Amino acid sequence: MMSNGENSRHQEVGHKSLLQSDALYQYILETSVYPREPEAMKELREITAKHPWNLMTTSADEGQFLNMLLKLINAKNTMEIGVFTGYSLLATAMALPDDGKILAMDINRDNYEIGLPVIEKAGLAHKIEFREGPALPGQYHGSYDFIFVDADKDNYLNYHKRLIDLVKVGGVIGYDNTLWNGSVVAPPDAPLRKYVRYYRDFVLELNKALAADSRIEICQLPVGDGITLCRRIS
Repeated sequence: MMSNGENSRHQEVGHKSLLQSDALYQYILETSVYPREPEAMKELREITAKHPWNLMTTSADEGQFLNMLLKLINAKNTMEIGVFTGYSLLATAMALPDDGKILAMDINRDNYEIGLPVIEKAGLAHKIEFREGPALPGQYHGSYDFIFVDADKDNYLNYHKRLIDLVKVGGVIGYDNTLWNGSVVAPPDAPLRKYVRYYRDFVLELNKALAADSRIEICQLPVGDGITLCRRIS
């Protein structure tokens, strides 16, 4: 959550961290993230920085987190809803075994094709099936190890109603932006950007629904703009 007077905070393109200290965030990036960031991910991050909608990209620390998470759960069959230029998609593809598969969906193929040459150069394109169009899938029940959602926030609940049947028992769904610029705790008169205010209620509705869903275990983490992990238990 930033007022106009706070726009100088966190100048790194794509950064959505809720950390209140620029120096602490830079320490995390420079000590733990950038030294271990694969060259292909660095290249795609720098390409995406030039995009007019660059704030839509996954932050570098969240990309690192997703990559390790997928390895820890031995994910092989995954889905991604909301691709943009493919930074989180690339992090996922790098984590999966060579015969792993990602069903990637986005309404804008042009953005995906910005990152596709980097993905191809890294030798990972064979893991990805890209589908252009609205993403409310309704097939492949119980077959996914991991599903990552970073798309239209006003549809998150609709996604959840369908995705819970697609992820296997013991599998994980990750919803991005669940702290939404910190606006989830903003007072009614807070000076929020128009798009932040518009989607805030949808994010609040999702968070309430996830907390009450007995079919999942949840863990909400302040990584990036907030990510909620949902492990299906029934």
